[in-house]
Amino acid sequence: MTLRLDLLRHGETERGGGLRGSLDDALTDAGWAQMRAAVLGQGPWDRLVSSPLQRCARFAQALGAQLELPVQLEPDLQELHFGDWEGQSAAALMETDAEALGLFWADPYSFTPPQGERVEDFSARVLAAVARLQAAHVGERVLLISHGGVMRLLLAQARGLPREQLLNVEVGHGALFSLQVESDMTLKEAI
Repeated sequence: MTLRLDLLRHGETERGGGLRGSLDDALTDAGWAQMRAAVLGQGPWDRLVSSPLQRCARFAQALGAQLELPVQLEPDLQELHFGDWEGQSAAALMETDAEALGLFWADPYSFTPPQGERVEDFSARVLAAVARLQAAHVGERVLLISHGGVMRLLLAQARGLPREQLLNVEVGHGALFSLQVESDMTLKEAI
């Protein structure tokens, strides 16, 4: 059987763009509006699952209260930890660490930001969390509120992209995508 997993990226955050990773930024008013607009007329969902970081969890809790749905916080669905690069923009890194940033962009699986989480480990924890969701909620429709990196990883796998193209997957603030998750962890984009 299948799990329908709708993926919602958090909206704009107070500290702006850049590599936010495990930094716990709050949403701006515009970020809240982006997320509200994304879910308007969507669903219905059986439950909500969220990263515990406030840019995801606070919206999940508000939406769960509004829809009278349970909310599960899942630490393994947090963003990639960027180590020394956390909080920095790509422009700033181009000035201080251009070669390393280029290596990361070319193949994030082969280059890890200094003191950061390996993408291989990130991938393993995210896919393990999705497998647990699939096993626990098969036949349901779940809204997962998470981060750009988590969504890029899942969408790249569903689209059959080579791992070097992970960062080519576009996922804007407040973007909503749908996946079918099969019991063998085959991921397919849903219409």
